[in-house]
Amino acid sequence: MEALIALAVGVLTACGVYLALRGRTFPVVLGLTLLSYAVNVFLFSMGRLAIGRPPVIAPGAAGYADPLPQALVLTAIVISFAMTAFVIMLALKAQAELGNDHVDGRGEP
Repeated sequence: MEALIALAVGVLTACGVYLALRGRTFPVVLGLTLLSYAVNVFLFSMGRLAIGRPPVIAPGAAGYADPLPQALVLTAIVISFAMTAFVIMLALKAQAELGNDHVDGRGEP
């Protein structure tokens, strides 16, 4: 299971970096979104997912689930949503003012 999650994080990161290096704004937005998904999966996997365990140490409990990675992932989801909304609005404003959607502001040669 760990290899599958590591492979998923690697593929999401590779696709995110590839898309973030494109010349148009929409693939850049998708690349940043995929990178944030990769970070979320990585943070969630660091918590060693435990099923059927209490989230805090209780007297007499044999094991517990670490609640910190879950809280970090929830915070990261909210931050990535706000970042995506900001980048989309920035791209739409740049497209409206420049007349194209290239990241450098120049049109097709």
